[in-house]
Amino acid sequence: MSARFEAQRTALADVVAIPVTPFAEDGTVEQDTHRALLRRLLDGGVVTLTPNGNTGEFYALTPEERRLVTQLTVDEVGDRAEILVGVGHDVPSAVASAREARVLGASMVMVHQPVHPYVSQRGWIDYHRAIAEAVPELGVVPYIRNAQLTGARLAELADACPNVIGVKYAVPDAARFAAFARDAGLDRFVWVAGLAEPYAPSYFSAGATGFTSGLVNVAPAVSRHMIEALRAGDYPTAMKVWEQIRRFEELRAANGSANNVTVVKEALASLGLCRREVRPPSRPLPEGERAEVAEIAAGWSI
Repeated sequence: MSARFEAQRTALADVVAIPVTPFAEDGTVEQDTHRALLRRLLDGGVVTLTPNGNTGEFYALTPEERRLVTQLTVDEVGDRAEILVGVGHDVPSAVASAREARVLGASMVMVHQPVHPYVSQRGWIDYHRAIAEAVPELGVVPYIRNAQLTGARLAELADACPNVIGVKYAVPDAARFAAFARDAGLDRFVWVAGLAEPYAPSYFSAGATGFTSGLVNVAPAVSRHMIEALRAGDYPTAMKVWEQIRRFEELRAANGSANNVTVVKEALASLGLCRREVRPPSRPLPEGERAEVAEIAAGWSI
């Protein structure tokens, strides 16, 4: 692995924060609030940020808004963290976004799982190769949600594109992850548990060294506590954190993760940090369900 990617590899082996995208009353991106939330993450010890991730409502943003979110993140972060920009959609759009991220100063791109009803394994390689080859200077991290994809295909992609340095693995099956990582090359990539804190202990036991997080927007110290326990191999402590966050993450995962972003924004709203509004096809929580989220968030802020 080229030495130029070592900083990025180190950054991926950590809490990979997926910041929310706050909206103003008129529905536009609330830039000052966005910056304030980013500063809160940085002050909380976060060293890796993913603008335009799913918790940031990637698929509900326009191309201009995705560029704005990237620019705001680069400007606010400076040299305090590594930036992993989410890119996706059709190949030309993903390539354009990756090149834009490079121009703006990001160090890595995360390629969202291709949104297409028919994804062949060879076609998956072609899709990612087109993006990775367009930005050879940037680290590239595929976001894998496809349980049919094999580790051998990932290895084939990396043979062609050495800037593929990490993997955000988000198939909810720890045994499948263990096999996939070993088939692809356990030490060849940085393995990021892409289903966040609930799956982090099981995925770390199988070789992951980082995990993504939306919860970190609300309680950076809680996420830091888990990664520190996992790094130390202290699984009892990590599971204590798991128990602490369990209900919050169950609310996010309910009904096919319909409220994945909604619950995070509701918690932030309860703390007075941003508005609760999300964009369709998400919806704000009903009034009757807000109190439980507020109670959880308040407990973490003590």
